[in-house]
Amino acid sequence: MKHPRYETTIAVVGKYVSLVESYKSLTEALVHGGIANDARVNLKYIDSEQVEKEGPEQFLRGADGILVPGGFGTRGIEGKIKAIEYAREKRVPYFGICLGMQCAVIEIARHCAGLKGANSTEFDPRTPHPVIYLLEEWVDQEQVLQRRSTDTPKGGTMRLGLYPCRLEEGTLAMQAYNKKLIFERHRHRYEFNNAYLDILGKEGLRFSGISPDKELVEIAEWEGHPWFLGCQFHPEFRSKPMDPHPLFRDFIKASLHYGKKKSNVRKKRQQTSRPKSFEQPIGKK
Repeated sequence: MKHPRYETTIAVVGKYVSLVESYKSLTEALVHGGIANDARVNLKYIDSEQVEKEGPEQFLRGADGILVPGGFGTRGIEGKIKAIEYAREKRVPYFGICLGMQCAVIEIARHCAGLKGANSTEFDPRTPHPVIYLLEEWVDQEQVLQRRSTDTPKGGTMRLGLYPCRLEEGTLAMQAYNKKLIFERHRHRYEFNNAYLDILGKEGLRFSGISPDKELVEIAEWEGHPWFLGCQFHPEFRSKPMDPHPLFRDFIKASLHYGKKKSNVRKKRQQTSRPKSFEQPIGKK
């Protein structure tokens, strides 16, 4: 779009930001979300390792929305978790994709549920609270039972392809999709550990999207937050310019609302701090 009516700034907190082409599909999907809202989307790529070392405030202060994308390995993970904590506490719209959802689960487990040392077994095999773990058995989209373990060679062990997901009424996910059954593309090995469903659910983590057999958590939301959603799948793979993915559309919409609210607060502060002479009508003394 050449002349959009609105504008918003999204912080993408990742580990591959030195090569932004790594996030090409994601970048395009965010632009699609902007098109749906008649908005220009300004992207600010932030190195999660820098956030880990220096804290999130200086990097995320000007963002209207925060997104943590997928990835593999331990590098920069604690920086992503700090960015998520910032988004949750500051009530900045948050969108976590694949690893971004898993990191959100870890952050909430540690800081809201009091599960000290909570982690993914991908990053800490000996964690006392494996809220994210390697699922060893599952049925794929061809209804074939798949098996894997920590000793299995990594080649060909991902959960790949299109899988169904049932949405819960009254959630951000249902508001976005407006239908009960959806199908989304996956590319990952680790899953939410269902042993923590009740513990984290009581703290306010709502599992708004689950596989039809109720074995796999696909979407999680933080209750009481304007817009905080993580999904295990990759919605960017199904987004198009003239048919934006509903989650990207609604994330950008929430970010625009946040930016407007932030701007209004700033204007009120400026008005209350002005000398009285500035408040007088022009031409009058």
